[in-house]
Amino acid sequence: MAIHVDETNQTFHLQTDHTSYIFQVLAHGILGQVYYGKKIHVKPQYNELLKRELKTDTPAYSLDEPHFQIGDLKQEYSDTGTGDFRRPAYQVTQSNGSRITDFKYDHYEVVQGKQRLAGLPSTFDDTDDGAETLIVHLTDELIQLDLELNYTVFPHQDVIVRSANFKNHGVEPVALNAALSAQLDLPDKQYDLIQFAGTWARERHLVRTPLRSGIQAIDSVRTTSSPQQNPFMMLARPQTTDDHGEVFGFNLVYSGNFLDQVEVDQWNVSRVLVGINPAEFEWQLAPDKAFQTPEAVMSYTPDGMNQLSQQMAAFYGEHLVDVKYRRMERPILVNNWEATYFDFNDEKLLNIAKQAKKLGIEMFVLDDGWFGHRNDDHTSLGDWFVDPKKLPNGIGAFADEVHDLGLKFGLWFEPEMISMDSELYQKNPDWLIHVPKRRATPGRNQYVLDFSRPEVVDAIYAMMSKVIQDTKLDYIKWDMNRYITEMYSTALPADRQLEMPHRYILGVYNLYERLTKAYPDVLFESCASGGGRFDLGMMYYAPQAWTSDDTDAVERMKIQFGTSYGYPQAMMGAHVSAVPNEQTGRITPLETRANVAFYGAFGYELDISKMSDQEADEVKKQVAFYKQHRSLYQFGKLYRLDSPFDGDGNVMSWLVVDEQQAHAIATRYQVLNHPNAPYERLYLRGLDPDKQYRINDSTETYYGDELMNAGIVIGSEFDDTAAVKNSADFSSRRFMIDAVQ
Repeated sequence: MAIHVDETNQTFHLQTDHTSYIFQVLAHGILGQVYYGKKIHVKPQYNELLKRELKTDTPAYSLDEPHFQIGDLKQEYSDTGTGDFRRPAYQVTQSNGSRITDFKYDHYEVVQGKQRLAGLPSTFDDTDDGAETLIVHLTDELIQLDLELNYTVFPHQDVIVRSANFKNHGVEPVALNAALSAQLDLPDKQYDLIQFAGTWARERHLVRTPLRSGIQAIDSVRTTSSPQQNPFMMLARPQTTDDHGEVFGFNLVYSGNFLDQVEVDQWNVSRVLVGINPAEFEWQLAPDKAFQTPEAVMSYTPDGMNQLSQQMAAFYGEHLVDVKYRRMERPILVNNWEATYFDFNDEKLLNIAKQAKKLGIEMFVLDDGWFGHRNDDHTSLGDWFVDPKKLPNGIGAFADEVHDLGLKFGLWFEPEMISMDSELYQKNPDWLIHVPKRRATPGRNQYVLDFSRPEVVDAIYAMMSKVIQDTKLDYIKWDMNRYITEMYSTALPADRQLEMPHRYILGVYNLYERLTKAYPDVLFESCASGGGRFDLGMMYYAPQAWTSDDTDAVERMKIQFGTSYGYPQAMMGAHVSAVPNEQTGRITPLETRANVAFYGAFGYELDISKMSDQEADEVKKQVAFYKQHRSLYQFGKLYRLDSPFDGDGNVMSWLVVDEQQAHAIATRYQVLNHPNAPYERLYLRGLDPDKQYRINDSTETYYGDELMNAGIVIGSEFDDTAAVKNSADFSSRRFMIDAVQ
């Protein structure tokens, strides 16, 4: 049993295999947060953890109860304006203009399992994995507004998923000005906030900052989760490392404007809020209507950030990603974009596809430029029908030729976008997001369709469906190449315009839902100008995402390493591209490019038809090697060994190991070679300390504890005594670790 309720003391104790989460109904029906951390015993109540002192500068609940001070409580889901001056979890404006509410505990229910949410991506338990759901009901009797706080415990992955649902049973509408998904009040501030920041082409770089008094937040108001900040964050003790120490992880199953915030008050309580960003948000809640927030994912471990990443990765694989893709190996693909850009015809494309077949690649993906009259990025978005000048026999006939080669076939779409130079715009100019009589701001020479309008989603669905059917499509790369400006819908009244950012995202989810249900055999990969929408909302529909437009191996080391804290390898699209690299101009060895890209959904993004025989032979060997070890790379337990965010960032290394601890692959990358360098060691992780292993078919064997505690000596090319050589700029070394039978 994961949920324990003491009805006499109204204490709720949520237990996973290794953690406890406890809250309690306090006086006046207010929910108080008690404890979240390492698993402790179930008791009727935890009075010691609820002790408070009278604070002279904190308002009392009433004259009769001077010691009950809301501003001094650790709360579960706080309001505003009644004595707690910290940022609230929600805010409701009523018809008289008041923003004061008084939700009181009413009752609870426990439900076995976890159902999916309607209209939103969500977690689920389809495998009877022991999940239990607690629903706590609160009511504001004056305005007849109900609030449901939902908690689902996934015991075996040490994860708790939270959300809130507002239901208006009154006779007047109310406006939700804020409706966060989760709140957690921690009893002290001795944490570092770890976020993953960046911009286009350098997404999700690790940034670690100690908590301080006041507010620290990461957020987006771009109507995407954004490359600037990712919705995943951690709170770790200052001494916590990848291998040791306490750490909390928070993520949001949502793809639009988000807020991750930590506020440290005057008593050093740290309030965590996660959910839809209250900026640019409001929701008019009419009588008999409800508003469901997205789900927030929380996890805790005392055993370091590697452990946190592993338990969250296991959770996503079991309870978020489409069940079909839980353990399905992702196909090796070649994408034509960096090979041809817009300049292609069927002959040029088929030459690439034929070479792909010879090299063992499994799928050919036709990227941007196949539709409308698109010869540059100024035209044709929204016209999802083939350009006969490029593919004179049609997209279906071309797909048949690719399929006849024995390859899968994929296509690039950008469904949410529109060009002014398009048939779609000429027929429906009001479908473009804009403010009437004002300038519309272009981004990447394009504009955004109003996906808050069902008729727009219907039209795009019809066009995409026809192409999918004509091509017997295997894969879609779904791109989204700009943020939204001039956020306004001509289909919404004035008092509902702040609903549009959320309604837009619901429209995106609706199109994904319809397409994935109608075409369950199509693999979707999300993309947003690279990694601009790398989030759990997308992963629910598209089990992999293009990690970044930056394909330079050295830059990808940091991008993929940072991404690995919050997301598993199978979700990361990672390709080998041409050199000099398009984004950086850097020339890196083909071996290193592959060794970086192996840790993800692997592919190529270059003109393989123009390779030398030597390069083609090397690619053929890479493909064969990856096929042999694909399951380990994509689904193995990942350990980060050396961080590119530590020290001078010159070395990065990581390792994947299988469930039986029988096979592992470690890779060490070196950015620059140093003359007469000191000795260095690579300390492995995740092995069985009592098993013996061989490394790269060595004749000598090593115990697991030796490899993890004493390590492997890394030497220079001048040192013949070193166990391993690692020389030259942009080099990489791979270690195959196999248990001796």
